[in-house]
Amino acid sequence: MRNRMKSVRNIQKITKAMKMVAASKLRAVQTRAENSRGLWQPFTALLGDNPSADVKKNVVVTISSDKGLCGGINSTSVKISRVLYKLNSGPDKETKYVILGEKAKAQLLRDSRKHIVLSLTELQKNPLNYTQVSVLADDILKNVEYDALRIVFNKFHSVVQFLPTVSTVLSPEVIEREAESGGKLGELDSYEIEGGETKAEILQNLAEFQFSCVMYNAVLENACSEQGARMSAMDSSSRNAGDMLDRLTLTYNRTRQASITTELIEIISGASALEG
Repeated sequence: MRNRMKSVRNIQKITKAMKMVAASKLRAVQTRAENSRGLWQPFTALLGDNPSADVKKNVVVTISSDKGLCGGINSTSVKISRVLYKLNSGPDKETKYVILGEKAKAQLLRDSRKHIVLSLTELQKNPLNYTQVSVLADDILKNVEYDALRIVFNKFHSVVQFLPTVSTVLSPEVIEREAESGGKLGELDSYEIEGGETKAEILQNLAEFQFSCVMYNAVLENACSEQGARMSAMDSSSRNAGDMLDRLTLTYNRTRQASITTELIEIISGASALEG
């Protein structure tokens, strides 16, 4: 019983330390995540976010963590990615996965190995910055052919609340087609283009820059959600360890008291027998 109590006490110390570490990391990344929202919002206002776009080549970019002990945020991202895969699959359609993070990779490899075109891990080994993520986004664009990139991540709201989110980035060809059809992107023609670049070149640059900005924000938002979820998980684990320790202490004291009582009864019985 003492060994069990000692083990639970040690686990409680570890979970409390992990909660403090997660809180420190969350503070470090939360400000950058909030600032990064100003990068992709102008693109959403200009190009729109069209998740219902019906295209032939879809790429689902699933962002997850490399480490566990952070609740169900990774499972949620994988579930949404599988739903997107089913919704965008068909006889004339092609859907592939790009995976960021070890946890999503481990889950999707079980049943979707042949549909994974690129897998990247250890993103948070070093502090995340825009240069690092833009190189990553460029690497993805070079390795996949797409009409629509659908980025799945967890948007951070608070330590106890995060929202599974899907952001859609369309290819320049699809953007131009949508603009010509007079949809949400029809306002592009109302802007005056300066310089020698053609509309196709500008759309190409916009699409690439939009993807890198959305990726940067998505990676930071997911990192915040991961640390917030880890804080909550470690807090729950610490409280559960405390409850278990209280129950073990009560059982230990009762057992010890029963043992002492039994010994006293035996001593008194033996003394009475000798006197008799």
